[in-house]
Amino acid sequence: MSQVVAFNLAGKVLELLSPLIREEIKLACCVKADLENLKSTVSTIKDVLLDAEKKADDSVAVKGWLEKLKDVLHDADDALDDFSTEALQRNVMAGNKMTKEVRIFFSSSNQLAFSLKMGHKIKAIRERLDVIKKEKEDFHFNVGSNEPQVMNRDRECRDTNSLVREDEVIGREKDKKEIKKGLFDNNVVDDISIIAIVGIGGLGKTTLAQLVYNDENVKNKFDLKLWICISDNLDIKRIVKEVLEQMKEWNHEESIEVMQQKLREKLNGNKCLIVLDDLWNEDYDEWLRLKNLFMGAKTESRIIVTTRSERVARIIRATSCYLLGGLPKEEAWNLFVKMAFERGQESKYKALVAIGQKIVEYCDGLPLAIRTIGSILYANTSEIRWKSFLDNELPKIGHQENDKILKTLKLSYDHLPSHLKQCFAYCRLFPKDHRINVHTLIDLWAAQGFIVCPKQRFEDVGREYFMKLLWRSFFQDVENDELGNIKSCKMHDLMHDLAGLVSGSESAILNSSEENVIEKVHHVSFDLVDSSRQFSILMLNKRKIRTILIASVGGTLGNLTCDALISNFNYLRTLDLSNLKIHVVSHSIGELKHLRYLDLSENRNIKFLPNSISKLLNLLTVKLNDCRSLKELPRGLENLVDLRHLDISGCYGLTHMPLGLGHLTSLEILTEFVVRQEDLKASSCNWHKKKQGRSGGGLSELKELSNLGGSLVIRGLGHGEDDTVECKATNMKDKQHLQHLRLSWELILPRIQALKGNKTRTHRCLGFANVCH
Repeated sequence: MSQVVAFNLAGKVLELLSPLIREEIKLACCVKADLENLKSTVSTIKDVLLDAEKKADDSVAVKGWLEKLKDVLHDADDALDDFSTEALQRNVMAGNKMTKEVRIFFSSSNQLAFSLKMGHKIKAIRERLDVIKKEKEDFHFNVGSNEPQVMNRDRECRDTNSLVREDEVIGREKDKKEIKKGLFDNNVVDDISIIAIVGIGGLGKTTLAQLVYNDENVKNKFDLKLWICISDNLDIKRIVKEVLEQMKEWNHEESIEVMQQKLREKLNGNKCLIVLDDLWNEDYDEWLRLKNLFMGAKTESRIIVTTRSERVARIIRATSCYLLGGLPKEEAWNLFVKMAFERGQESKYKALVAIGQKIVEYCDGLPLAIRTIGSILYANTSEIRWKSFLDNELPKIGHQENDKILKTLKLSYDHLPSHLKQCFAYCRLFPKDHRINVHTLIDLWAAQGFIVCPKQRFEDVGREYFMKLLWRSFFQDVENDELGNIKSCKMHDLMHDLAGLVSGSESAILNSSEENVIEKVHHVSFDLVDSSRQFSILMLNKRKIRTILIASVGGTLGNLTCDALISNFNYLRTLDLSNLKIHVVSHSIGELKHLRYLDLSENRNIKFLPNSISKLLNLLTVKLNDCRSLKELPRGLENLVDLRHLDISGCYGLTHMPLGLGHLTSLEILTEFVVRQEDLKASSCNWHKKKQGRSGGGLSELKELSNLGGSLVIRGLGHGEDDTVECKATNMKDKQHLQHLRLSWELILPRIQALKGNKTRTHRCLGFANVCH
């Protein structure tokens, strides 16, 4: 991924340089000259990076050159981000009253000191880049190669129901019937019959298992159904947790022994269907430990295992082993037609049909390969293009079964433009089979600067990126929300392998047993098992890490570890501390001036947040959902003028919104607005009595937030000084991106109908509205 990172970083550096050179912040003359030289050098290097990307696959020297370039560009990005943050701070402080702190910040001596300090950094970076620029001459790169283009036509982003997804499977009905026979066969001798579906990656083993799992007759036969993805990590604790979560029975405070006992009690006496998807482990003792979890179920229960290995099927003593083959020729062609042509158009292009049939023959009936290649060629009617693909690109894949499918997927990746490549590669940070929230994914991309949209909403552009990747099968297994929008997805495990391959040293998943983390890694994620040990590994020469995502498996993050994390990673853009039983957030979090994404959700013991969070002027996303004890948001929140997403759903302790929220005009998602609560002991007949002073911002704060989209809940109506007047002042009719509005009253008040009436006078884009008493 170094070459992709380098190209995009070079573009970002050039974008940051322009306003600095225009003197939007006061600079010493020598610093400005260095910035201009830096811009010229980066621009010259960027012109050859697309060609360098192509040559890096076959040249160790080019790959090493790109690694060096990437390191310097990361340093340049950090330094220039310091400049832009300083400029942002000047703009914010200029609107504040002249406190002592403000006067010191604007003093000429302070500005000069900052300029000189940054000048030394910029000079050192420029000198390093000059060396790299000179080295590039040895490689004779071509200038200005064309970047791959992804169609941006309305017909491409069709209704998601027309996407080839697992609920539109072609050619597996016969296989489904055979698996169902095994489920309904009563002539079994084992306590629980095991059916193994075996086949190479990309054949659709998981898809077939899903077809069987969701079949109506199968649903009626079993009392309980469970789906568990095992993948290459047979972690009993994780598996028990996932099963109990499916049963709505998980308690993060329980020990593994208690959880296992609870699982057996829930299974006891029930006829169960259990799917163990993507099993790799060949250790028989480990298998017995896993199998024993389900031994409380009735003997009529069944286990379906999907695996790439016949050896695994033998080790688990499968009652029957179903060897899945490729799609029959006719079904393979039908799938390709669905992916490569617009509906009913294939008959118009006989030459393309002839070429397409040769391409399908090359795919050996692999559905994932057919979908991937079909999406590359979709709606492209150039015979020359199709012939070139058949003659020049398909041969690169080769015929070795072990890596043929991965090379096919890599071919699809190579056809993506650079901004989509980095978005896809970043997804390797998610565990295999993880259900990815699309809102979260877009926020994570935005935090790393992957989404460029000077005049559009981040949410809209990010969703467009997502849809382009979904259409090319980089994502799958989508779920929709109540408004019909895609809310989550998964990645095929082979796509996850591809993401790991192309991300290279840029990102890493840190396991509890990991001893080494690549020194130059910038993005990490891990399950929290042994936090002190994991962080001690992480902090060795990793101070420039930009992403830390922590997945808690009932773990906790101690105050010392949390403080060490904040103090040691000054260049963080993304920090996920969700569901870690945190009680207190350190004031020092305000030092993470590069931070764009902060997730503190599901920490139910946090009562207050440090006001220093309001110093993080680059924040785009703050997630506080399910922080149920949180009493108020930090003061100075109105300073976060770039904030796009504020999630406070489930923060039932909040009694008001901060004054000045209306200044955050970039907000695109605000999940809730809590109307300030006055004296709740006052009787409803005195509800209209004016109070002296306000504890928070009123509904009129919503007036200027015209970019709000998605769903909004207004909670606590009936406590305001004049809800009817303020509700009219929200200017809901101009919020054209809002799809769902919910109004919630805490008290039954005489004027509820007046507020209802105002609620209905919204714009035509509103999907629906709820009124709750």
